[in-house]
Amino acid sequence: MNITPQLEIKRIAIKLKPAVEKKVRQEHPWVFEDSIVKQNVAGDPGDLAIIYDHKKNSFLACGLYDPYSPIRIKLLQFKKSAQIDGAWFSDKVRAAFDTRKPLLATDTNSYRLLFGENDGLPGFIADVYDRVLVIKLYSHIWFPYLNWIIPELIKVSGAQTAVMRFNRLIQSKGETYGLHDGQVIYGDLENEVVVFREHGVLFSANVIKGHKTGYFLDHRHNRKRVGELSKGKTVLDVFSYAGGFSVHALSQGAKSVTSLDISKHALEMATENASLNIHAGMHNIVVADAFEGLQDFINQGQQFDIVVIDPPSFAKRESEIKRAEKSYAKLAALGAKLVARNGILVLASCSSRVKAVDFFRISEEQITASGKPFKVLEKTFHDVDHPITFPEGAYLKCSYYQIQ
Repeated sequence: MNITPQLEIKRIAIKLKPAVEKKVRQEHPWVFEDSIVKQNVAGDPGDLAIIYDHKKNSFLACGLYDPYSPIRIKLLQFKKSAQIDGAWFSDKVRAAFDTRKPLLATDTNSYRLLFGENDGLPGFIADVYDRVLVIKLYSHIWFPYLNWIIPELIKVSGAQTAVMRFNRLIQSKGETYGLHDGQVIYGDLENEVVVFREHGVLFSANVIKGHKTGYFLDHRHNRKRVGELSKGKTVLDVFSYAGGFSVHALSQGAKSVTSLDISKHALEMATENASLNIHAGMHNIVVADAFEGLQDFINQGQQFDIVVIDPPSFAKRESEIKRAEKSYAKLAALGAKLVARNGILVLASCSSRVKAVDFFRISEEQITASGKPFKVLEKTFHDVDHPITFPEGAYLKCSYYQIQ
């Protein structure tokens, strides 16, 4: 399979600041531009950068050179040199697939097959929705290697169709070798909206135009858990997007579910996803800003047995952390007021810059300040198809509080 033309790959010799070598020895996958003290030739996207020990001049690690990013080298191989070729990539893909096998033993045919740095392939995402493989690239470094990687992804996943997605940087800068965002690169796609199963519950993903690869797979375990808690209950799903928590709750016998989101289009997707499944509960949709919508419910004296608050990332950069923490505090305070007696408040964060310990502390301080006793039922992190192998790779945290 020739997805791109044969591209020439140069080898670049690199030396780093001694302090940075320590992180490389600990197998951290990022080398920033200002960490490089010596480089023998200029690099193009995907060139093989070989890092040598400062004192002994021996092999330390190797990775792919990215001139468009402050993370100048994305590391692939540590400590022991290796030939970065088709066999090497095949081993990586197969190891990633083996990690997902426990999930695939459930009634689930949607999963993240490659999770970038955490599977040893920085900036490379591959999600599977039924028989459709969706690849999302976040760096130009991968174009020279696609002819090796994509056939292996198709082989292990059994995909009948493959779709290429690019992030904004790739779409706006640099060469893409005839490829474009949303392109079907293998097989045929009858409908850009693909229906898939998640623990027996049906959802849909627009694999051509949808956000990211079409859906957010990372909250799968928490959606299932909320469903298990929802039988006969009233549920409020805030920042509901395409209705992940809402649909699981309805499918498991919730009496009524209210999906709240600022996007009317997202709520239309939530309605469509609910209609894919048999349920008897009432499904209400509310188009509103989350903070305003929650306050409106409080003013109306409404309460729910389960309140789920799962906002988008509030802190994309370090300068936004304090503001993000204030937003999480406000949401926890509003949510606590809306939970009926002995009900459950579910609070989640996907801001990697806000540490789990801080998020949980902020949430619990606000529930305490509400004057309502509470019990921590459980705290969860990443599902099996989103493994974490370096600190910055951890972002998802979720807590369940029973408000007594």
